[in-house]
Amino acid sequence: MNKFVKLVVGLVMLPAMLIAQPIEMADTMRSEGKIYVVVAILLLIFAGLITYLILLDRKITKIEKKLPPDSNS
Repeated sequence: MNKFVKLVVGLVMLPAMLIAQPIEMADTMRSEGKIYVVVAILLLIFAGLITYLILLDRKITKIEKKLPPDSNS
């Protein structure tokens, strides 16, 4: 077998091997209720990033409207 075929087979089998192994940390966090804190923090960070991008887009749009039409090239 050449190296490319081994690589492809390894990449195909990797997700199956990872799924088959139990994740003890996730089970522990879920049983203690800490997983909800992690999810809440991730959602808060994601919402903050989305808000920042929306505000940044509005500011850029205002600046673009102030520019003269010939400099929009």
